Amino acid sequence: MKALRYYGAHDIRYESMDDPVPQSDRDAIVRVTACAICGSDLHIYHGHGFSEDVGFCVGHEAVGEVVETGRGVSRLKVGDKVMIPAAVGCGSCRQCLAGVVNLCEFGMGSCYGLSAKLQGSQAEAVRVPAADINAVPIPDGVTEEQALLMTDALATAWFGARNADIVPGSSVAVIGLGPIGLMAVESAFVMGAHVVYAIDPVAERRALAEEAGAIALHPGEAVETIREATKGRKLDCAIEVVGRDEAVDLALRLVRARGTVSVIGVQQSRRYAFPLERFFAAGLTFRAGTCSVPEELPTLFPLVQSGRLKPEKYISHRMPLSAGAEAYKLFDGRSAGALKMLLVPD
Repeated sequence: MKALRYYGAHDIRYESMDDPVPQSDRDAIVRVTACAICGSDLHIYHGHGFSEDVGFCVGHEAVGEVVETGRGVSRLKVGDKVMIPAAVGCGSCRQCLAGVVNLCEFGMGSCYGLSAKLQGSQAEAVRVPAADINAVPIPDGVTEEQALLMTDALATAWFGARNADIVPGSSVAVIGLGPIGLMAVESAFVMGAHVVYAIDPVAERRALAEEAGAIALHPGEAVETIREATKGRKLDCAIEVVGRDEAVDLALRLVRARGTVSVIGVQQSRRYAFPLERFFAAGLTFRAGTCSVPEELPTLFPLVQSGRLKPEKYISHRMPLSAGAEAYKLFDGRSAGALKMLLVPD
């Protein structure tokens, strides 16, 4: 099959690799009909990956059609249209059965496309382990593109907003307006936020946030503008969607005493100077972590089916998988309005 493979910093190649094969009777093979590039894939693209492996297939957002199932797969059948959430678990323990695969009790939680251990889904086909749990049938009323955006991006945005303790009337900051940040803006409004400040250095992305009803700000003006607008009180909560120390710092400066900071930007910082003294004095709540997609889907499906959330509107490019290297380059450089890059096998 053809796939996008990682060979080093800024080196993604469209190449042949072995077709995926079942490694257990609980596995399924899914023919990928669409996949996408996530902002966290850029960590790998920049050479700051999650393993020392090279030559593996990247990507962790995909939808497709089941083409093979093992004897131990009972909930899926050949021909089913499924979404493949970014992370997987053993599919048997209490946490996995509850949808919290990143807390797998047998330590089998993993993510597609971080190493050769579990090949990615920016490919013509992908192996899904413990497929009855780790592949989700696309429900009626949800399009393939909507399902693709729910395999990670929308679920992570909702998770981040939920972790921010948003209630009706809340004042919120969202720092970082990539696709997940923009979806976090919309999620905050759906949860009842009274005002959302959307913060990003890119004017085009701020304009998209304004279309969603947010007050858009450049990072350099955010602290002073919000301080003046709130008469010094600051905001109830902030959602950090960048994955950089300075963005976390900004989030901490924007929230009031007893406010909440929710960090969902993928972090690789090992020496962040956490301001514990201020946290203690102000009684702040700080949450950080990754989303377990299956845990969020029961809430998200009806919101998408009813049209309250429309994640597909943030797809900026639809390109063939063979153009994957160019798609990564555009996305990394934020060129040509690049936002969410959807790739379709040729």
